[in-house]
Amino acid sequence: MEKKATRESYGAALAALGEKYDFYVLDADLAAATKTSMFAKKFPERFFDCGIAEGNMISTAAGIAAAGKSVFASSFAMFAAGRAFEQIRNSIGYPHLNVKIGATHAGITVGEDGATHQCNEDIALMRTIPGMVILNPADDVEATAAVEAALLYEGPVYLRFGRYAVPIINGEGYKFEIGKGVTLREGKDVTLVATGLMVHLALEAAEMLEKEGISARVLNIHTIKPLDDALLIKAAKETGAIVTAEEHSVIGGLGSAVAETTSAVCPVPVLRVGVEDTYGRSGTVPALLEAYGLTAKSIYEKAKAALALKK
Repeated sequence: MEKKATRESYGAALAALGEKYDFYVLDADLAAATKTSMFAKKFPERFFDCGIAEGNMISTAAGIAAAGKSVFASSFAMFAAGRAFEQIRNSIGYPHLNVKIGATHAGITVGEDGATHQCNEDIALMRTIPGMVILNPADDVEATAAVEAALLYEGPVYLRFGRYAVPIINGEGYKFEIGKGVTLREGKDVTLVATGLMVHLALEAAEMLEKEGISARVLNIHTIKPLDDALLIKAAKETGAIVTAEEHSVIGGLGSAVAETTSAVCPVPVLRVGVEDTYGRSGTVPALLEAYGLTAKSIYEKAKAALALKK
């Protein structure tokens, strides 16, 4: 199966969309890594490197948006969501400006860069900002579509991309819609709700469960805010148990959002696969995914546990 890092998809999408739309791209001295360099080479007059000054970059993006232009501001997730949180909240979120934050190198799969760069808190942070849309694509096809969808959306958007190459699971005819989850597989016994890198692992876990006669529904939640409440509540009612899977802390991310939604309308067991309340550490990506339980086996085991809790 072909693999591609979604940060590569992000850079390629910006470069391609620059031919069609008039927008600006900012970066914080990481263009080679975030892949915004692809846009910079084609459209140098619409690209600005703001240096290692993420707060200033976000404030600059706010000024460009206030002048009526769409703009992408990019850095690693740790610096975009973490270091520049106050500027995002007050200068972009509060006035609801048309700024798109392209956050790459999210999650534990930054690998050898270690805990200081492994951002497992960004979704939780961005969820607290009123009106902020959060997109976390699962593969190259979805990431490419998400960039254009974000550009066409009027308002702030946080896009989450990864450094690690992931399988391409969507076909060319894939349709992306902000706020609408995708049912990748039908099932009646348990629902696996995944986002980003964890989507292809949820599909693997469903196959493992099928071998034991367990029918697992698999949902790809590429938009974490606004969440597709109707799809999740329907799954809760029809399967009676949910397992969430995310390359993010179990606190404040997809698992929290799903639990908040279902508990209010249709309470069912909701078990979470993600990074526990701990920091990351340096290592190869496969070793880190195994060490932190971000595997198909972990999803499979949580599904078995969730089934045992069904009434």
